[in-house]
Amino acid sequence: MLLLSTDGGTPAAELYIVYRQARKCRGAWRRGHPSLVGNYVTSLEMQGASVTVLRLDAELTALWDAPVHTAAYGGDSNLS
Repeated sequence: MLLLSTDGGTPAAELYIVYRQARKCRGAWRRGHPSLVGNYVTSLEMQGASVTVLRLDAELTALWDAPVHTAAYGGDSNLS
């Protein structure tokens, strides 16, 4: 699995350029699980991006895909 996150000040268009280049290195990561590209681990307007390659076995895939309930990611939040 491939996870790309902006550091805060990098626009999405540039982040997808990094993603395209990372996909060319497919030998390092296995297709089959969706890649994530976006604002996941950010700083205050810092330029740059982070690239994380995760090797998921069946147990880690189940944990990654488990439902979550957070204010910012992947769940139903009660924030109005």
